[in-house]
Amino acid sequence: MPTAELGGTVYDAIEYFYTRPWSDGLPIVPPTEELVTAMLRGTRRDPDEELGPVPPNFEPLTVRRVAEHAVMAGALPEYMPVIIGAMQAILDEKLNMHGVQTTIHGVSPLIIVNGPYGRKIGINGGRGCFGPGHRANATIGRTARLILYNVGGGYPEASFSCFGQPSRYTFCIRESEEESPWEPLSVDRGFKADQNVITVVQCENPQLTHDDANDDPQRLHVATTDCMANMGGMNAWRATDMVVALAPDIADNFAKAGYSKADVHKLLREKAGRRVGQLRQGGLWRIERLNRYVTKVDPNDDDCFVPTIQEPSRLFLIVAGGRPGATTAVLHGWNETTRGVSVSYDV
Repeated sequence: MPTAELGGTVYDAIEYFYTRPWSDGLPIVPPTEELVTAMLRGTRRDPDEELGPVPPNFEPLTVRRVAEHAVMAGALPEYMPVIIGAMQAILDEKLNMHGVQTTIHGVSPLIIVNGPYGRKIGINGGRGCFGPGHRANATIGRTARLILYNVGGGYPEASFSCFGQPSRYTFCIRESEEESPWEPLSVDRGFKADQNVITVVQCENPQLTHDDANDDPQRLHVATTDCMANMGGMNAWRATDMVVALAPDIADNFAKAGYSKADVHKLLREKAGRRVGQLRQGGLWRIERLNRYVTKVDPNDDDCFVPTIQEPSRLFLIVAGGRPGATTAVLHGWNETTRGVSVSYDV
């Protein structure tokens, strides 16, 4: 799009985008033909290749349209393989992006990157990984959101989300594989450790828990599992996904106590939950909602324990963040109609 058509200056172009529902509220880089052509050099894919329809408008997303929005978001050409991979995961029907685009909730697709390429191009998985200040994280996630707005039609005026959430600007991190004592999420998901993999999970903003006083795993989990079982979160009421990101110091404390990643995964699943007597007091309690659990729940037994994670595959456990930091980030999920999606991508 030549800026001459929009009044002649970059500022005129930026203001023109503000007059249309084409921006996330922040300034965009005008997607001129020259910049889009340069962005397309970051991928070997055919510019006219279709990646799939974007809900709820279900307009086709081409590689060229990805490049246009990558320019708008301020991305670099080398980010294109990650952005394309992320969009392939986001458009997978199992993720149910249509539901999230039209829900009254505020969840957003979190993009988690594994493998050597993400580290090479500077996607941050360490200190401050949820932002701000990291171009790759910010612009990759923002590109995905702008596509969901402009191609899918999920811009705020058309969305039913009650509050939205800050992660609807951008939501992209890398797992800090170099700081983890265990295998990465990509291996958990069935890929090889050296593969470039993207996992996308529908979830809320991170809720932080802190514990700098314990190294006993039987006490170290308490703050995290209490947060996981928050009765205001969707996980307390439905069999849905959740992401738990352990800071390296927390992961090391578990590992030093002899816990494998599978051990920690099991511990969190076993300890996070509420009893029926507690759930009954919550505003989301409905007898008819009990069929959304996988676990059999007796609504007449106040002592019946209801695990927050209903199926092992619903818990996505990663290591991220910086040192020092005795912190865990808990990211609650949406509902049982979404499943996290992992894809490998070519560079």
